Amino acid sequence: MSVTAQNSIVSIEYEVKENGTTEILDSNIGQAGLDFITGKSQVIIGLEEAMVGMNAGESKEVVIPPEKAYGQKDPEGVQSLPIEQFAEVELKEGMSLYGQGEQGETIQVVVKSFDDNMVELDFNHPLAGKELVFNVKVLECREATAEEIADGHAGGSCESGEGSCGCGH
Repeated sequence: MSVTAQNSIVSIEYEVKENGTTEILDSNIGQAGLDFITGKSQVIIGLEEAMVGMNAGESKEVVIPPEKAYGQKDPEGVQSLPIEQFAEVELKEGMSLYGQGEQGETIQVVVKSFDDNMVELDFNHPLAGKELVFNVKVLECREATAEEIADGHAGGSCESGEGSCGCGH
């Protein structure tokens, strides 16, 4: 079976770089495959679209523009907050901090700069505005079961049973 746009269970091996660089930003080569269901926004849309029609064992290199990856940088995503809110943190320019978003999701921010009064934070995804190059290999592909489609997980219900995967189970 080849990858379809909706309800395929896909397992991939990948490596990603910013276009024009050699630095590997992320990779699961030599590790367990990344499993997801197509059409559920579990991977970036540009990667998912590029894999439609691929079969198990196939590999390809895919260039994904920012609009189909993490979006363009939003100038309004840079905000300044009082330094008092960071009393417990040893601040460094460029460091990542993690917090909770409005819906309880984990968000990552980057410290752009700071002084004695204010901390300038960038709430944009670290890969926003970047064109990405994925080398992707489809390890497995099959049709999702009704239970997998309902739960949104390969293999049916949440593996942890504790909701730690974000599914709420």
